[in-house]
Amino acid sequence: MEHVYWIGGGSGGGKSTVARRLAAAQGLRLYATDDVMADHARRSTPADSPELARFLAMDMDQRWLLRSPETMLDTFHWYRGEAFGLIVDDLRADGDAGVVAEGFRLLPHLVRPQLASPRHAVWLLPTPEFRRAAFEGRGSLWNIAGRTSDPATALANLLARDAMFTDRVRAEAADLGLRVLEVDGTASEDDLVAQVAAWFGLAPAPA
Repeated sequence: MEHVYWIGGGSGGGKSTVARRLAAAQGLRLYATDDVMADHARRSTPADSPELARFLAMDMDQRWLLRSPETMLDTFHWYRGEAFGLIVDDLRADGDAGVVAEGFRLLPHLVRPQLASPRHAVWLLPTPEFRRAAFEGRGSLWNIAGRTSDPATALANLLARDAMFTDRVRAEAADLGLRVLEVDGTASEDDLVAQVAAWFGLAPAPA
């Protein structure tokens, strides 16, 4: 899939911002996997996405309070790659028009077989401190946890799960020889966009 540039990584790492700016600067289509999650869930079945079916059957406390962060990580449907084939289908739908795809669902082991070149993919990996600050800055820190009966515990579980996911992506990318960028706040947004653009061989996006 030579026409696709892939930006994956942990939540809060700046994927959406970087992808939006690069797509606008280069005249590429932007494909945000978060935007199609509901559609992909509707198009999935319990047979092809069993963890998604189990997740949808749970209430908020069952999802985020009554299980350990380790179990949340290991059973979360998108982290297991369920419905990734629908992402590939979507990206093929417009032929060879250039596109920047972004989202945490773009797992290294799933993206690697789709790559025309390793330089068409990068994973942005936020530190736990940067992730929390990003969520607070967006006003979204309590969006999920606040809908449980114990928001503080649910938030701690979510942040722990997300940190473990980021570590898993880092290790997986390293095993496959794929590029990661650590996001800890020491680089500005412009610098991060420039680093990704340079890796892709694209001109930097204007501020």
